[in-house]
This record gives sequence, structure tokens and C-alpha cells, in this order.
Amino acid sequence: MTSATRTASGRRRNEEARLAILTAAYELITEVGYQDLTIEGIAARAGAGKQTVYRWWPTKADILLEALALKADLKIATDDQGSFEAELGTFLADSAALMRFPGVVPVLRSVMAEAQRDSDFRSRFQEGFLNKRRAALETLLDRAEARGDRPAHLTAELTADLVFGLIWYRVLATDRLLEAADVAAVQHLLTSRSG
Repeated sequence: MTSATRTASGRRRNEEARLAILTAAYELITEVGYQDLTIEGIAARAGAGKQTVYRWWPTKADILLEALALKADLKIATDDQGSFEAELGTFLADSAALMRFPGVVPVLRSVMAEAQRDSDFRSRFQEGFLNKRRAALETLLDRAEARGDRPAHLTAELTADLVFGLIWYRVLATDRLLEAADVAAVQHLLTSRSG
């Protein structure tokens, strides 16, 4: 989002304040956890008014969701590298690196848990994060299809289900993150032309 982004009230966000609030929320959740994270605490850490925070985000989960989406957009490359294999390898390696970034896994767990409790937030989570991440991966598959190096048996939907299914399983059900060997194995499975 840019400083020209308008909120539901039609007001423009101040980009510096927005980034300060996102940073504050992210820092605080790593310090106090989701349960003790408050809008008041976020506002105080960011040097912003509580009403400013509420004007831009309806809940603390929404603040974390935007912070997480911003990190993913900045850290996970979808640039053209000339081959599906190279692009997928980079996407997977970048995703694994992001999972290791301090606080990312607790934020992922928190927003997923909130999405199970709050159906309105679930819709925002799906639209503002899950669908965007799938679309980023689908960009690689669309480019591979146009180049002619997408394995014929591989659909965009299945690829996204396999990649993100593995990531979410590791985040939610284990303490294991993606290792380099996992990245290489998934890359090989998804780019193999046999099958």
C-alpha cells in the first residue's frame, strides 16, 4: 500500500505512521504474544493515537495481517529468472527464509487462529494474505506455461496446495521449518517432467 491508500472512511493514510504502526505491532507480538497484544500498546509504541489505529484497522489481527503481507511481498521474489525451476527454487527458499525471520511463525499462527474464531477476519485473511500468496506463486506457473517449461501434469491450484499445505502444516502442527533439503526436494518434485 502507498501513502495514497484510502481507508474505509476515505481518509488518506500517512505512510510513515502506517509503517510505524505495522512495525510496532510486529515488535510487540514477539515480546508479549498475541494474547497480550493490544491496540493501545501498538499505538503507544508507534507514537500514534489509538483512534488513528482503529480508523485504519478494525482489529489487532488486521494490523498483523498487513504487516505479514508486506513482509511476504518484500521478501519473496517472483521475478523472471528464465526458468520455472529457478523461479520455484527461489520462491521456496525465500519462503523458508521468511519463516525463520523472528516473529513470523508466531504471527502466522496467531492470524490463522483468529481466522478460525472470527469469520469476518477469515474473509480478510483469505483476501489480504492467502489469496495474494497463491497469486504470487501462480505468476510463476503462468510465466512457465508461456515459456513452455511448466510440467504438463502440474496445475496452478495443485502447486499452490502442495507448497502452502507444506508450509502451513509445518507452521501449525510442528516446530520444523523448511530446510534447504526440503526446498530442493519440493523443487525437484514439482519441476520433474516425469509423471
